[in-house]
Amino acid sequence: MKHVSVGWFEIPVENMERAMAFYEAVFDCKLDRHKMGPIDMAWFPWDESRLGAGGSLVKAEGFYKPSTEGTKIYFSSEDVNVELNRIEKAGGKIMQPKTQITPDIGFMALFHDSEGNEIALHSKQ
Repeated sequence: MKHVSVGWFEIPVENMERAMAFYEAVFDCKLDRHKMGPIDMAWFPWDESRLGAGGSLVKAEGFYKPSTEGTKIYFSSEDVNVELNRIEKAGGKIMQPKTQITPDIGFMALFHDSEGNEIALHSKQ
């Protein structure tokens, strides 16, 4: 059977500076900002040699709109409580605290980011 995997994701934002500050605080990382014509992007750190998709915050008038509906992105974590402890300080809102999915799959949590998107976290512990 063919394996289909995510290669890239984009999170819509209304205010790039606010969104960058939020995600940099929550994930303790630095995003790399790029302008591509009318599209403003901030790329998450990514290493091609490791598992996982690369992705970006994106602002493009009339093209992207933050939402709590639709596709849900799960960010991997060592322990979702680490990021959960940063979310409200950074301007987000925790929607579902750390919750066990199953003993084998691990734990998840949901939050709304600074832009109104619903995002998820996943960890084995």
